[in-house]
Amino acid sequence: MPLHLIIDGYNLIRQSARWSAIERRDLQSGREALVDAVAAYRRLKRHPVTVVFDAAEAPCFLERRDRWKGIEIRFSPCGGSADDVIRRIAARQREGALVVTSDREVAAAAAGCGAAVISSSEFEQRLEMALAMGQEAADDEDQGWIPTTRKKGPRKRLPKGKRRQKSRLDKL
Repeated sequence: MPLHLIIDGYNLIRQSARWSAIERRDLQSGREALVDAVAAYRRLKRHPVTVVFDAAEAPCFLERRDRWKGIEIRFSPCGGSADDVIRRIAARQREGALVVTSDREVAAAAAGCGAAVISSSEFEQRLEMALAMGQEAADDEDQGWIPTTRKKGPRKRLPKGKRRQKSRLDKL
């Protein structure tokens, strides 16, 4: 089952030094910079991704949806918040979801539904690492796999719930 990434858009932007600097100059540019980086990540990892934004200045009709560079972009409905949209998606996806947020209430609600949760800063680090590794792999594509005989020793086994969450995080 593919891991569905649900990203709290403005939370991630405002936790990041790079994207928050862009967003301070222009809100739309900040959103586009985030979506461009996540789209590059998606090309490497192939996880379905939904980025959720608050739509404070949007018209009060329905929840708006869009698709850009393979990323589903959702804006909260008028009178609602992105947090509510994230909670609904996490409740629907359950164990197949990974929520990216540093908002404690949203993280607790998502974890209560069975979704894995990762902080915005940790996800940004993993995203940058994956993009750097993807670039190195593209540069070193002709070298191929190098076998190793290094063995790992025995280790204590984590509880089942922690192993499941770890396996979902390892997919990042």
